[in-house]
Amino acid sequence: MSSPTADVSVRVAWADDAPAIAELQLRTWRTTYAELVPADALPTDVDAAAESWHAALTRPGDARNRVLVALERNRVVGFAITSPASDPDCDPVADAELAELTVDPGERGKGHGSRLLQAGVETMQADRFTRAVLWAVATDDALRAFLTGAGWAADGAHRELDLDGEGSVLVKQVRLHTAIA
Repeated sequence: MSSPTADVSVRVAWADDAPAIAELQLRTWRTTYAELVPADALPTDVDAAAESWHAALTRPGDARNRVLVALERNRVVGFAITSPASDPDCDPVADAELAELTVDPGERGKGHGSRLLQAGVETMQADRFTRAVLWAVATDDALRAFLTGAGWAADGAHRELDLDGEGSVLVKQVRLHTAIA
């Protein structure tokens, strides 16, 4: 007798996924950035975010811009964004960026992040990239541990994002990378 298995998967996001991705992103940001950013600095308009996601999913700026979603049954529980890397020291032909890797906090530890990461790497490989980079919040030890456990490493690059344009909301990030060829 076999034991039941979870109904989980990863696929390319559809335009119809925009509301679920937007809701998950904004909700997760409130948790992820709670100690770094004032609550009023984070977006809260799910409908506006869903419109932006819908536009990005239906009219990507580059054919290599991809959004992948992790599903538990038919429910979006995570997403990842892949694209050519835009950093000045990166080669947009060889270097890809995993721009976001988000899993619903209540769904972590169930393999969704690993499936998303693997699908993201496979997508970047299919687009003929040979290296991937990701910017992580410097204090996000859980994400950095997850990625280093998967073979990623810090490459020495760091930056500070000015979220309000006035220098009062700064977020420090470090860049991780891995060979994917």
